[in-house]
Amino acid sequence: MTMHKLILTLDDAKKIAAGAEAEAKRNEWPVVIAIVDDGGHLLYLQRLDETQYGSVQVAIEKARAAIAFRRPTKIWENNITEGRQHYLGLPGALPVEGGLPVVIDQQFVGAIGVSGVRSFQDAQIAQAGIDAWLSGG
Repeated sequence: MTMHKLILTLDDAKKIAAGAEAEAKRNEWPVVIAIVDDGGHLLYLQRLDETQYGSVQVAIEKARAAIAFRRPTKIWENNITEGRQHYLGLPGALPVEGGLPVVIDQQFVGAIGVSGVRSFQDAQIAQAGIDAWLSGG
């Protein structure tokens, strides 16, 4: 049986970012969009006009956390809110919504992280990017 590893290409990352950017602009939300590969390495970064520079590193870390643990960063935010403080000590975990893994054929190939507005809005933008890419947009 031959295993075929799927990868997130730069072209894929640009398409995801374009979908995320469209959602952010539709809502007039200044954000940073970061796309990482399956090893957490930055593939693409986009900072929309008027976005605070502090969101650059936050977006990258959200994406890295989402791929490192293969789950949305909202999971840790929920755990912290429910009083499970030990999640704060988990190396590489960022307990702030807005990081989502990117999955192709049940393979984790990368992640998107968005930062700049309220965390649930960051997640909305990230999901819009993935959805646009999956639909061929």
